[in-house]
Amino acid sequence: MIEVMTIDDYEEIYALWTKIRGFGLRSVDDSREGIERFLKRNPTTSVVARKDGKLVGCILCGHDGRRGCFYHVCVDEAYRRHGIGKDMVVKAMEALKKEKINKVSLIAFTQNDVGNAFWNTIGWTQRLDLNYYDFVLNSANITAFNEG
Repeated sequence: MIEVMTIDDYEEIYALWTKIRGFGLRSVDDSREGIERFLKRNPTTSVVARKDGKLVGCILCGHDGRRGCFYHVCVDEAYRRHGIGKDMVVKAMEALKKEKINKVSLIAFTQNDVGNAFWNTIGWTQRLDLNYYDFVLNSANITAFNEG
């Protein structure tokens, strides 16, 4: 079952995030307070997937009024290849369409072979015509990668 994410899902979401190999979590943005702030700004577009009452996937999704963006798209390894990821993507994109958003983007780490294969398989286009830039405004917002 795919449903809208709420802050009440945070503990289960964070537990899932920490299980995913190669997943990067930021100390400030991915804290309970950071996710609560994100969800208040984007209350209808992020989704979670449940199977047998257990949270098995999620997409943090928001928009700026012009373009949507997916963050932290993941499915528990034990539940992959059953259509859960695609179902979550469809649900999040439907929510963006309701808010009159016409385009959505995401960033996938180049070494994320599973994720990159997924996006290519479900019809997303890899952009080779642009560069992606970051500028850090808060150096305390440290990214830690789960190598486990």
